Amino acid sequence: MKPTWIFDLDDTLHDASRAVFPHINRSMTGYMMRELQLTELQANELRKEYWARYGATLHGLVANHGIDAQHFLEQTHPLDELLAMLSWDACVDETLAALPGRKYLLSNGPLHYVSKVLEAIGITRHFDAVYGVEQVDYQPKPAAHAFRTVLVEHELDPAYCIMVEDSLLNLKTAKELGMKTVWISAEPKRPAHVDAHITTIGELRRLSLL
Repeated sequence: MKPTWIFDLDDTLHDASRAVFPHINRSMTGYMMRELQLTELQANELRKEYWARYGATLHGLVANHGIDAQHFLEQTHPLDELLAMLSWDACVDETLAALPGRKYLLSNGPLHYVSKVLEAIGITRHFDAVYGVEQVDYQPKPAAHAFRTVLVEHELDPAYCIMVEDSLLNLKTAKELGMKTVWISAEPKRPAHVDAHITTIGELRRLSLL
């Protein structure tokens, strides 16, 4: 049976850490300063705390401060600026085309951002469905709800799904749900809940996990 691939977006299909993430982080800090009347230091520390505790700053702001999720996402993901910063591996399109089976995109980012990034990279056509945080009821990874939404809506058996991610926390949930896990990272060690460890997206073509 062909596998079903579930991909993360940022730092998985493109290099978000180089410029995109720093810009989003600055936007989030500025938003929190305005909306919560915090100093820059306070806002930055709280943003990091919520990221570590919940896996997404958004989750912490909604849960603890009643922030409107959609307003936050629109204000902190300015497309014109972010799309100009994109950087990705030239082989990503070829790699996705070579992988057998269906493919889904599950991101913690907002759908307007996710869709435009895929379009800019030129890989939208590879995915049977694309999920931003809105499509999982604003319950981002590593929450099991995000993964289950994709599994249920497309009647997927997790035993035949492969999750490709840069986040170990997100991969832990995927593994607990019965998926195979692929970690994209330059880190030398491979934790027990990771089935395969690669450093570049192109290495996916050599894997045999199912």
